[in-house]
Amino acid sequence: MPTPTPRLSDIVDQSTSRRAFLTRASVLVASLPMAEAAVTGCTNPTPVARAPGGPQDQTATATTPSENPDSRLDSSLKSGQPSASSATPGAVNAPPTVPFHWYDPALPPLTSERTKQIHMTVREVPIRVTADTIVAGWTFDGSIPGPMLHVRRGDTVEFTLTNQGSIPHSMDFHASQLDPKTAFQSVPPGHSVSYTFRPRYAGVFLYHCGTAPVLMHIGSGMFGAMVVDPPTPLPPAREFVLVQNEYYLAAAANGVSQFDYIKMLATVPDYVAFNGGPSQYQSKPLRVRRGERVRFYVVAAGPNHPCSFHIVGKQFDTVYLGAPPGNSIQGVQTFSVAAGGGMIFEFIADIPGEFPFVNHAFGHGQKGAIGILVVE
Repeated sequence: MPTPTPRLSDIVDQSTSRRAFLTRASVLVASLPMAEAAVTGCTNPTPVARAPGGPQDQTATATTPSENPDSRLDSSLKSGQPSASSATPGAVNAPPTVPFHWYDPALPPLTSERTKQIHMTVREVPIRVTADTIVAGWTFDGSIPGPMLHVRRGDTVEFTLTNQGSIPHSMDFHASQLDPKTAFQSVPPGHSVSYTFRPRYAGVFLYHCGTAPVLMHIGSGMFGAMVVDPPTPLPPAREFVLVQNEYYLAAAANGVSQFDYIKMLATVPDYVAFNGGPSQYQSKPLRVRRGERVRFYVVAAGPNHPCSFHIVGKQFDTVYLGAPPGNSIQGVQTFSVAAGGGMIFEFIADIPGEFPFVNHAFGHGQKGAIGILVVE
C-alpha cells in the first residue's frame, strides 16, 4: 500500500526540535499540490499597460482582468507540484567559461531629470558567484542582484519589465504604493509590463520578483535595491549599497548548481552574500579616505534572514530607521535590517586601518556576508 501523506498535526506531535520539525515539514510540503510552480508559472497572466501621467502619485491599469499569482498566493494550494529547483533551460546551459563579475557597490550618481525611465529585462542565465560555484540564476538584467537604482522622492518612475525567460516573472517595488494585483502581476515569456509611480518616502528599498512561489523567485536571484534621496540631500559622503541575500544550492550538475526550493524552506543557507558574491569584498576591499563621511545603504533581500550590520572597530554616529533625515539614532554598534527591509548607516572614517563590515550573526558572516573597508 502507498505511504499515506503526513498531516501537519502528526508532524507537530512527533517533532522534538526545530530542525526535526523543518525536516518533516519539507516532506509534507513536497507532497502537497501548491500554487502553480515556478516552472509552469501562472494561468494566462495579462501584461499591464502603464497609465498616462496625471495628478495621482501611483498609476497602473490592466488591459483585461487576469488571474495573478501575487505574493498573497505564495502558500496557497492549487493543482500541480512545487518547483524543486531553478533549472530552467537558459539557467542551466552554461558556456565553457562563466566569468565572475565583481559587483561595484558604489551608489550610482543621481541624474537631474525628474522623470526616470527604467527598463529591465528578465534573463534566466548561469551566474558565477564564487571561484568554483556557478548557479542557475533567475535575474533582472543578467546579474545578482539586479541594477542599483537611484532616484529622489517625488520623481516619476516609468518602469517597464520585459520577460525574456521561459516562465512568468514580475516586479514588486517596495518604494512604490500600487495595487499589486494590477502592477505586480506576472508577465508571460515574450511579453512586457509597464507602470508608473512616485516614491513617497526617502530611504533604501528592496525590489524583487513577486511571482509565486515568491520564495523561489527571490531565492533564485530576482532582487535588487532602489535608493530614494530626500528633497534636501544628505551631507556629502562616500556612498555604498549592500544587498544581502542567501543561496540554497543543490548538488552541481554539468557544472551548474540549481537553487533548491526545499532547502529554502528549511532556511539553512549554503552561502550568504553582499551583492551576490560571498566574501567578494574581502578579496577586493572597499577604499575611502581618512576624514570622509561613509554611508552604507543596506538592504536584506532574504529570502529568509535579516542582516545584523556591524563594522568591526567602528560605531555608527547615525542610523536612519526610516525616511531620512528624520528617524535617526546615534552611537549605534549593530542594528538589524529585517528581511525585506532597508536602512542607512553612517560614520566618519577618522582612523586609518582595515575595518571588516559584517553580518554579526556570524553563522551568516562566515558564510560570506563579510567584507573589508580600508581607510587610507
